[in-house]
Amino acid sequence: MQAEDRVRILHMVEACEALLRFTAGRERNALASDEMLLFAVVRAVEIVGEAASKVTQETRDKHSHIPWRAIVGMRNRLIHAYFEIDIDMVWVAATEEIPVLLSQLRPLVTA
Repeated sequence: MQAEDRVRILHMVEACEALLRFTAGRERNALASDEMLLFAVVRAVEIVGEAASKVTQETRDKHSHIPWRAIVGMRNRLIHAYFEIDIDMVWVAATEEIPVLLSQLRPLVTA
């Protein structure tokens, strides 16, 4: 794996870990009532997607079990439709999809 890809994946791991800290012990309704939490969660997801968009196609192909296209698509949706964010979709991503993604990414930075 190229060194630049390893750095980008490390950024993804760090953003995922931050996201899990932000949502730990919280419930979905906290996103609607805590503006700072929502901004932090959305920003972390954006960082994951931005870093993923910079990973080379070679690395994406080698690790095709990771949903690269969906990750980047989520980032694009959040960036371009920021006034129409689906809080339920963000919550599911943060609490269900990010933990799975993190378990897929960690081995890549330690390999």
